[in-house]
Amino acid sequence: MSDSITAAMLAIGDELLSGRTKDKNIGYLADFLTLKGIDLKEVRIVSDDIGAIVEAVNALRSRYSYVFTSGGIGPTHDDITADAMAEAFSVSLPHDVRAMKLLGDHYASRNIEFTDARKRMARIPEGASLIENPVSIAPGFTIGNVHVMAGVPSIFQAMLDNVSPLLKTGVQIISRSIDSPYPEGTIGTRLAEIQKNHPETAIGSYPRYDGKVYSNQIVIRSRNEAAIEAAAGDVESMFQELAATS
Repeated sequence: MSDSITAAMLAIGDELLSGRTKDKNIGYLADFLTLKGIDLKEVRIVSDDIGAIVEAVNALRSRYSYVFTSGGIGPTHDDITADAMAEAFSVSLPHDVRAMKLLGDHYASRNIEFTDARKRMARIPEGASLIENPVSIAPGFTIGNVHVMAGVPSIFQAMLDNVSPLLKTGVQIISRSIDSPYPEGTIGTRLAEIQKNHPETAIGSYPRYDGKVYSNQIVIRSRNEAAIEAAAGDVESMFQELAATS
């Protein structure tokens, strides 16, 4: 599992931290990356503060194969993600010729003035490539291993579809679920031993309550089916041993 392709997400916006906006992009990205065989390892949410964004993106891009950001690339004064990315990569932030044409043509076709505020959405860090936005035209961009996208879910998803062909894909993680007749307190120590003996797997224990009955489910994940089967065999043996001594 050490050869996996990894990713992080950076969600940007005061509205997320205040609760005014409920994030819908994190779960979507997690599902998307799982299907691509890419491990989402970390998610951060930061305010509309250039220093906070720069600090977070520099930390994440040095640690993971990819970073995906959402939010803060609109036309208003508090949309500062592009500014932060330019600072993080130590590049200039010009009005990109490609983006200016896309936006200029779009607003002209609708007889809408291409104001200075709207031109802000054409500011792209030097050296970045554009991410197409089929929903509202204003592009996102990729710089280094960072993909910068809008926060509006429909636009985020459309941009992600256009980023998809550029991503290296890994071997998909497979999983096996085993219902446990024992609570976590009973199996915790033995389950830790099983995890230690099967390092190619990730073993999780998940208590559940349906309103009437408490239960527990063990989930074994790996990119190696044989490793899953071996760990599952040890889990079943653990149940048999516990049953024999109870």
